[in-house]
Amino acid sequence: MKPFETIARARTPDGSELTLVRRGDEWVVRAGATTLMSSRLHDSEESLASIALENRAGANRVLVGGLGLGFTLRAVLDRVTPAARVTVSELVPELVEWNRSHLAPLHRAALDDARCRVVNGDVLELLQKSRGAFDVLLLDVDNGPVALTQGSNANLYATEGVRACYAALSVGGVLAVWSAGASPEYEARLKAAGFQVEVRRVAARRGAGARHVIFVATRD
Repeated sequence: MKPFETIARARTPDGSELTLVRRGDEWVVRAGATTLMSSRLHDSEESLASIALENRAGANRVLVGGLGLGFTLRAVLDRVTPAARVTVSELVPELVEWNRSHLAPLHRAALDDARCRVVNGDVLELLQKSRGAFDVLLLDVDNGPVALTQGSNANLYATEGVRACYAALSVGGVLAVWSAGASPEYEARLKAAGFQVEVRRVAARRGAGARHVIFVATRD
């Protein structure tokens, strides 16, 4: 099997190294030696978008927290109306540039869509300044609440972050959170904040046995 080829490198604000690598038509982003995302395992990222939007019909204001390889954003854009506004919050500017260049074919240049706006920065800070601003929040940051690679991201999934998500949603709005696995503690925090919560297990890739978790939390 061919080895992966290193295409680009970047540093996160806490100093961790991100590496964009490719083998054939597969693209992977690694944090150190840990694989954060792969273009061959993206069905659950698309499910994140489809499940959230099914639970909030007519959503026109959507926030995608964590750009990844662009699959969630593409799934959102394919499901919302021409009048929708989709904000993408991404902490690492190089990841945005990779999506505009190397990775654009994966998601049909989703970042060029006129409905899309990119905000470089911490998604928690954006949420804290966005009271009632969104109908749907989609979070896929650092592999969710159970697989953090950056300690600074823990606040997003702690009580502080859950409350910020609740406040940033319109009444009836939906928060959907991608996670590598189950987290009863995070589910409890969502409920304590006032969300109605459903936990969905979805395929990492169609036909494969691996499963990821999506927390679906609705603001009454």
